[in-house]
Amino acid sequence: MNILDSMDGLASVPGPLAIAAGVFDGVHHGHRAVLQAALDAAHRMEGSAVALTFDPHPSKILRPDRAPRLLTSTPHKIALIRGFGIRNVLVIRFDEEFATLEADEFLRRLSASARSLRRICVGQGWKFGHARRGDGNLLRALGPSLGFETTEVDPVSIGGSMVSSTLIRKAVESGDLDTAEIFLGRRYSILGTVRHGDGLGRQLGFPTANLAAHNEQFPPDGVYAVRVRFDGSFFAGVANIGIRPTVQSDGERLLEVHLLDFSGDLYGKDIEVGFLRFLRPEQKFPDVEALRRQITLDAAAAAA
Repeated sequence: MNILDSMDGLASVPGPLAIAAGVFDGVHHGHRAVLQAALDAAHRMEGSAVALTFDPHPSKILRPDRAPRLLTSTPHKIALIRGFGIRNVLVIRFDEEFATLEADEFLRRLSASARSLRRICVGQGWKFGHARRGDGNLLRALGPSLGFETTEVDPVSIGGSMVSSTLIRKAVESGDLDTAEIFLGRRYSILGTVRHGDGLGRQLGFPTANLAAHNEQFPPDGVYAVRVRFDGSFFAGVANIGIRPTVQSDGERLLEVHLLDFSGDLYGKDIEVGFLRFLRPEQKFPDVEALRRQITLDAAAAAA
């Protein structure tokens, strides 16, 4: 995987280049259509496809009080793009200075850095540049002089609804994981780094991986059957999202995962937790022994 942190790095990518540009939060069906357009163009030209995206999400800088919760962190997004078949990802740092860059200047810098740029693929209606003044019309207007053509990909609709990160975000937030899966094209998942917890799960006989989640959009609190991926392998598991009311009182919302039929050290590893089914709401038990009995039932339900 070739991850670039500046436009200058495009000079090292074998051309001709087809760039798929977008925020790509979620890497859903609509995003995949844009990525596929770049892959197809690169194949026809016998060149390379590049995914161009931004970190952080532009709304975090432009509208911090109204910024959406992320469906995919940047590392998660890169992993999903890699899994789709694109081997070159340009991650542009989106800060206050970059936000002032006019759309036409951005395109000129991009084409100057990627001298073999031949096509830019975007989703229909995508806006970019200062005050969102850049769009498909500007791409088509400047493309001939800058040496590239433009592909503006039509929105993807499923069941009469246009696929969007906003729609998926609302589905996940409400716990409608089946709808989220339909529009994502995969089960909703969260990428996180395993950190040290208080060891209570191990004392109860169910050691858990406590995640520092990279995503921000969680499903509702409760217990879920999950499939966990790390180091290229998958494991069945049971996860809890919530504040652990039986054993703690600080109100911190946690994501904890117990892997079935697994023993090993996960500390410091990045793991991806895919949510398969909601099992029950989080609840407060009278004592730790009652909690242990319920976790035994949860693990059995997840295994089934």
